[in-house]
Amino acid sequence: MDVRIGIIQTPKELDIELAEGTDRDQVIADVEKALADAEAVLWLTDKRGRRVGVPSARIAYVEVGAQADERRVGFGAP
Repeated sequence: MDVRIGIIQTPKELDIELAEGTDRDQVIADVEKALADAEAVLWLTDKRGRRVGVPSARIAYVEVGAQADERRVGFGAP
């Protein structure tokens, strides 16, 4: 699952590829919890085990991609 985070006053985005078994709903809950507190830090662990921390006061937006098993490719994709 991919997570894309936009940072305030920065033209670049953080692209983080999470491990295969990561729960999408839990990631969304963690993002909402971090955004509720301006002093909080959003911590995510990528598929290689590296931890990435982003201060919630600097987050412009967060895009959470689909789970790997939800992706469809080909003519039958919606």
